[in-house]
Amino acid sequence: MSTGNDINILLVEDEEFDVIRVRKTLEPFADRIKIVDVVSDGNDALEMIKQKQSFFDVVIMDFNLSGGLMGEKLIQAIKEIEPSVQIIVITKMTINITDYNFAHRLLKAGAFWYCTKYPGDIEDYIYQPTDFVLSILNANEKSRIEKAWNKSNQKLIKNIEDILIQKKIIGDSQSIQYLKQEISKYSQSDVNILISGASGTGKELVAYNIHYNSSRKFENFITINCGSLPQELIESELFGYEKGSFTGADKRKPGLFEIAHNGTVFLDEITELPLSAQVKLLRVIQEGELEKIGRTDKVKVNVRIIAATNRNIEEEVKAKRFREDLYYRLNVIYIKVPDLKERKTDIPILIDHFLTFYSQNMGKDKPTINSKALDILINYSWNGNVRELKNVVQRMLFVDNSVIDEQNVLRALGVFSYENEFSDEFESFFKNNELPLSQMEKMLREKYFVFMRKNSDSDTEAAKKLGLAPSNYHRMAKELGLK
Repeated sequence: MSTGNDINILLVEDEEFDVIRVRKTLEPFADRIKIVDVVSDGNDALEMIKQKQSFFDVVIMDFNLSGGLMGEKLIQAIKEIEPSVQIIVITKMTINITDYNFAHRLLKAGAFWYCTKYPGDIEDYIYQPTDFVLSILNANEKSRIEKAWNKSNQKLIKNIEDILIQKKIIGDSQSIQYLKQEISKYSQSDVNILISGASGTGKELVAYNIHYNSSRKFENFITINCGSLPQELIESELFGYEKGSFTGADKRKPGLFEIAHNGTVFLDEITELPLSAQVKLLRVIQEGELEKIGRTDKVKVNVRIIAATNRNIEEEVKAKRFREDLYYRLNVIYIKVPDLKERKTDIPILIDHFLTFYSQNMGKDKPTINSKALDILINYSWNGNVRELKNVVQRMLFVDNSVIDEQNVLRALGVFSYENEFSDEFESFFKNNELPLSQMEKMLREKYFVFMRKNSDSDTEAAKKLGLAPSNYHRMAKELGLK
């Protein structure tokens, strides 16, 4: 790679007379433009470029070399080795400089610029010096920009590779192999996708893998949990607003769809979206434009939408809680993520993965797990799916044993091996907390609320598990001091 402001040039010319003329043409600019190497054969030029990878900024080459690789084939071969190097072609006057097809072929092959040599009786210059030098300066600038872009691009690619490693879908079961094939296939398209699956199965993981394997991978991936957005703020969060559009709007706010322009939006818990927001989302899909609060003209956006739900969305459509036209717009491609209990052969693989990962994070040696303990985990119901398994593995690691046995597993699962152990633990709890019934009820209610919130994707899901209407759930949470 060139140092400072030097422009390092490889000259490919088989006539010594023309080598001298090129040198004389560039001689006044030798403090910056340096002919570092001269070769007379196309194959030698390729070897030189391979040996000095990323060193040359510009290649000046004769179009017609005596034998060997030359012309457009040489240009293409050079660009295959070093795409950012810029090539200036010099050729004899026998070539008609107004020949469009010749110029087109050179540029298509990868040349930056070309010129015809001065006649042989002009000994000092190969071509008009100012034009020749200007073309070299411009070629060098393009080379510099392309090298910087390639370097930046490589960093982006490395970041994406790291993300895909972190978001890797673990498992070798038939259903997971099929899921991976679907991700590979559908990531190459640009259509909307609907992902369904129970809580904790990895729907967001699937969305990550689709985006970062797609042509949009260098653009933003915005995840939105529709169930966690306050009803009164959903539209402003998704679509944004203009300064002064309402009291308190002291500055313009871009919506998440604007931020995701040219990228992907992942709408988790899509069935939690209110009907008013569904209408605006439908317009984004149909027209590629969104309506912002306080703005009369529309904002053009180009996003791919991946939606997910753990509900039966068709039942939501029948109940008129979800727009049928929006459902069909989202459900162009349907992906079902299997429950963990449907792929039991993956459980040992997932356990080993989580044991390795969390042991490293906790700075401790990875324990082994005995066969009886593993059998318990394989045959467990896993209502919380992979998320629940991950939490159980973390709890098991808090026991400082080199071997995890069945008792460790049962405790991590919250299942006790002796009939009286459950009652013994409760008796001990009550003895240490002898309180009036109203206070005991509040304590148990608070603990159960916290437990449910930790094991739910959102307050909406927690309320549903508790059998409460959202308004009653929020009221009781506030009474318990949890809001």
